Amino acid sequence: MFESLSDRLSGILDKLTRRGALSEADVSEALREVRRALIEADVALPVVKSFTDKVRNRAVGQEVLKSVTPGQQVVKIVHDQLVEMLGSEAEPIDLNAPAPVAIMMVGLQGSGKTTSTGKIALRLTKNDKRKVLMASLDTRRPAAQEQLKVLGEQTGIDTLPIVAGQTPVQIAGRAMTAARLGGYDVVMLDTAGRTHIDEPLMIEMAEIRAAATPHEILLVADSLTGQDAVNLATSFDERVGITGIVLTRMDGDGRGGAALSMRAVTGKPVKLVGTGEKADALEEFHPSRIADRILGMGDIVSLVEKAAREIDQEKAARMAARMQKGNFDLEDLAEQLRQMEKLGGMSGIMGMMPGVGKLKKQLDGANIDDRVIKRQVAIIQSMTPQERRKPDLLKASRKKRIAGGSGVDVADVNKLLKMHRQMADMMKQMGKGKGMLGKMMGGLGMPGAGGGMPNIDPKELERMAQSGQLPGNLPGGLPGQMPGLPGGLGGLGGPRLPGLGGMPGMGRGKKK
Repeated sequence: MFESLSDRLSGILDKLTRRGALSEADVSEALREVRRALIEADVALPVVKSFTDKVRNRAVGQEVLKSVTPGQQVVKIVHDQLVEMLGSEAEPIDLNAPAPVAIMMVGLQGSGKTTSTGKIALRLTKNDKRKVLMASLDTRRPAAQEQLKVLGEQTGIDTLPIVAGQTPVQIAGRAMTAARLGGYDVVMLDTAGRTHIDEPLMIEMAEIRAAATPHEILLVADSLTGQDAVNLATSFDERVGITGIVLTRMDGDGRGGAALSMRAVTGKPVKLVGTGEKADALEEFHPSRIADRILGMGDIVSLVEKAAREIDQEKAARMAARMQKGNFDLEDLAEQLRQMEKLGGMSGIMGMMPGVGKLKKQLDGANIDDRVIKRQVAIIQSMTPQERRKPDLLKASRKKRIAGGSGVDVADVNKLLKMHRQMADMMKQMGKGKGMLGKMMGGLGMPGAGGGMPNIDPKELERMAQSGQLPGNLPGGLPGQMPGLPGGLGGLGGPRLPGLGGMPGMGRGKKK
């Protein structure tokens, strides 16, 4: 979502970092461009003015002009100001109240309230081990209550039974009573929305708040709304009193203005962001990490946390034991590729790497197509179990059969086998005492990390990322290489990128 803004700001600040010393005119010219970039990104005008004024006051002064690298100092000032505008610290949902804790979801129709209710309930169940009850208070929209019930069935979370003819306030009271009697920790109240803010909506929200006394009132806002999202947040805060914001569709092509403006205008934190359609596509909002990504510094901390969440530690331990004995068959390769897919594919992983933002044009030219990973897994799945364990069996007739079964050319099968051979040879060289395996695979807990995730403190990683210690020296000790994949396997296609060895078999773009 922040790609356009990131490109603009990185370009503007790059010009400054090349200067030996900065004058007030240099800073003013750069800030004029920054102001234009923020306005184009739909950031609210008062927020833009406040932001550029604060940066100017801190940038034009003795502390910068006498600095050894004044351009880099300005980049740091812009970064710090972005973090301040976004809210400094991440603020998760507050459950510090007597059970059952009521969480009331408010917002306009179509902003994603019901979906977000289901996502938050699943997150609280899985991550916080809370017993959650969901209740739909939307009696206006056809089948709204059924929608929440279906979401509950899909995720295994309890929903309040539907009773026809009840008002939203009555449903809220029944939900709280049911939660107390059923021993629930959290009650999610999914309220009705309108296509626009009106008086009846606000009165209904106030009545529900009085009946359920929610501990958290979360405003669900669509990231694509733009500047109007600020008016929306202000109106709900004045009438109902919100405690936090949930931004949906952060994976869309909105320009990021809503996220940058809402905290600054309302003073209320953005607590969670929706990053996709799936039930678990919900993440905490970390201001410093968002600022890093906007300024092209990557987000290695979130990548480490995602790896810790997604990767099956038992499988990782088993594969590590096999690799330490020098065993690496095509089943192992397929598992490596599946783990990469879970982390967002090549483009998803590289998008969070520090410094990769600067190589965006080269990356685009490299034709990285994440569907290639799916094709490679399909090739392996088209083999018999015996062929996967003993790739030497694969002669011409078998390769032809496998290519036909997976819908690729024989050349693609050969590329995959070549990649496997190179990786298998490397594994054989890694005996127990050589220590290369931990370095190569340990970066982000990819399979082969000697039993899963290394003991990395995300806060320490974040501090290192901000102080410039991470780019080119990722955890695991392979400068600039893809964690979890042996480096130097050429063949990405397109220009060769600094530090990225590539993977054979990735192909050059889409299959004909």
